[in-house]
Order: sequence, then structure tokens, then C-alpha cells
Amino acid sequence: MGRIIAVANQKGGVGKSTTAINLSACLSEKGKKVLLVDIDPQGNTTSGIGLTKDLVEKSVYNVLIGDCTVQEAIVDLEYPKMDVLPSSIDLSGAEIELLDAEDREYRLKNALEGLKKKYDYIYIDCPPSLSMLTINGLTAADYILIPTQCEYYALEGLALLTHTIELIQNGLNPDLKIDGVVFTMYDTRTRLSAQVVENVKDNLDVFIYKTLIPRNVRLAEAPSYGLPINIYDPRSAGAEAYRALADEVIHRRAF
Repeated sequence: MGRIIAVANQKGGVGKSTTAINLSACLSEKGKKVLLVDIDPQGNTTSGIGLTKDLVEKSVYNVLIGDCTVQEAIVDLEYPKMDVLPSSIDLSGAEIELLDAEDREYRLKNALEGLKKKYDYIYIDCPPSLSMLTINGLTAADYILIPTQCEYYALEGLALLTHTIELIQNGLNPDLKIDGVVFTMYDTRTRLSAQVVENVKDNLDVFIYKTLIPRNVRLAEAPSYGLPINIYDPRSAGAEAYRALADEVIHRRAF
């Protein structure tokens, strides 16, 4: 039985979409069957794996409003064992359309529940805000993975997200658990990155992945080519880091 993991942080610019894309691709590279779900209206994950969101015929938007089944909207990628449920330009209107909808918080959960037997991992890239789309993502998820940039505002963003998770747990999804925190944009040349990591370790009682995702030019370039880093530049520091993170994820699940 697969697990559904929301990739979320209410603070933007923390490497959320980068982590969703590249962790999914590296898990796929290691033989795991992965579905990547983009519920962010910006569609960075969708374009980052080579799809044009303006040209997507059926997307997660159509699934949420009941226009099609989730199977009809899933795109089979060229990467082995990896599929995507894309975002589209229409998704920004879903917030308004879902306001009076029945079971509006559970639309994504109901759509994905039947896919847990097909996939080892289902990663949901959530918007960087507390919106109806984010609520759908957290309600659908078994776990939440929190990418966090190595900067001083990281702890503030984590505290805000922790509060949001508690609200979801108390109301919509009591089974939601924090999978862990993964640090991104780590710069070995500065003391700040190391200080932020230690600060979070000292102040938050959550699992922290040992793999640190470096600040890496090739990692920043890859989305513009519509490729995950392990395909764009397999030998880059970014590719090696996300492979190591994938190994950690697989190892944790084995226990």
C-alpha cells in the first residue's frame, strides 16, 4: 500500500517544487512507482517536468470540480515508473468554484485514495499559502514533508506550518503526521546555513533528514529545460543530494 505525502511550506521560495520534482524522479530512478500531483496554481512542478500548463487538456482542476476522473487526467511521463497529475491555468479559479461544493475539503482525498495500491509514493506539491487547495492537499495526505531554506526566517515559517498542521489534525485529518524536514539551498561556505539547521534541531521536535540539499546552479537551471536534475545533469551535486534523500526515504519506510 502506497503512502501520500504533501510537500508543503507556507513560506514561498524554499525549494518546495524543486524537492517534489527531484525527490519523485530519484525515487522513480530507484524503481519506485511514483505519482506527482501539482495542486499549486503557479504550476511550477508541471512545467518543471516538461509539460506546458496552458496546453494541458485535463488537470487536477478538472478532477477537483468533477469534470473527469483522476485516471483521465494523469499523464504518463517518459521517466520510468513516474506519472504526473498536472496543474493548469484554470486551477486558480478552483478556490471560488469549491466554496459551496459538497465535501470541498475532501475532493483530492477521494480522488487519490483508490491509487494507493498502484503507487509506492504519491507526492502532492501544495501552494505556499493556507488555501482551499492546500487544505485539500493536507486532508488527502498521510504525511507532510517540509522543505526549509537555510535562512533565519525558517523557524518562523516552520512554527506557522506546525500550527496549520495541528488545525488540520484537529478537524479534517486526524491521521496526518509530519514525515520530516529537509533543508534546501544549503551553502557550505557560510556559517548561517549550519546555524539554521542547529536552531531548528534545538527548537522543533520533528524528524530532520540528514541529507542537505545544496545551493546548486545546475539544480536551478533544470526546470527551465523541463527536466529533473537526475536527467538534466546526473553527476551534479544537486542530483547526488536528491538521490541520497531518496535513499533516506526508502530506508525509513523499511522500518
